[in-house]
Amino acid sequence: MAAGAGGPGPGRPLAAGAFCGAFVLVESASWAAAAVVFAVTALYSGVRVARRMGRAWPDARHLDAADREAVVRATRAGEPVGDPRLAPSVAAYADALRRTAEEDRPRRWVVVLVTAFALVLAVYDTLRSTPGETVASWLLAGLLVADLVWWPGRRARLPARAGRAEAAARGAAGEGRAPGRP
Repeated sequence: MAAGAGGPGPGRPLAAGAFCGAFVLVESASWAAAAVVFAVTALYSGVRVARRMGRAWPDARHLDAADREAVVRATRAGEPVGDPRLAPSVAAYADALRRTAEEDRPRRWVVVLVTAFALVLAVYDTLRSTPGETVASWLLAGLLVADLVWWPGRRARLPARAGRAEAAARGAAGEGRAPGRP
């Protein structure tokens, strides 16, 4: 399964690698270190997303890339998938999204703890470190604070949209049945 299959797409691991590589570049001024961090982070993030969604949504293996993308896009947007044969996949993906959201809920305290640590480190770097380290520390702290503020709302809307797409898919699947069949 391709990296990001059923997940956010291959661009997100690259973005994660770019952000982490940029932090290393700002802090250390080393292009070589930034390149290594970019490659390792992008690879790790892509493999992690693909493996996690592969376990949560095993039916994705039976879809080609275009169908998988159509299912993911429709489900995350809360829209009908358009192709009735993909309706079961929408339902399965919506269920996978709900399950992974429930699995993530207990881990949210880790983000709060890491954010608090990042803020303390940013203050320390402001007082004791180089300008590059200070900028990197405040950028990281800002991203973590944004994650605490922005992500929960987005995460809360996703199950509702997935439910709408699932209901539309179930309706479309019901319309596609032959007369006299349940």
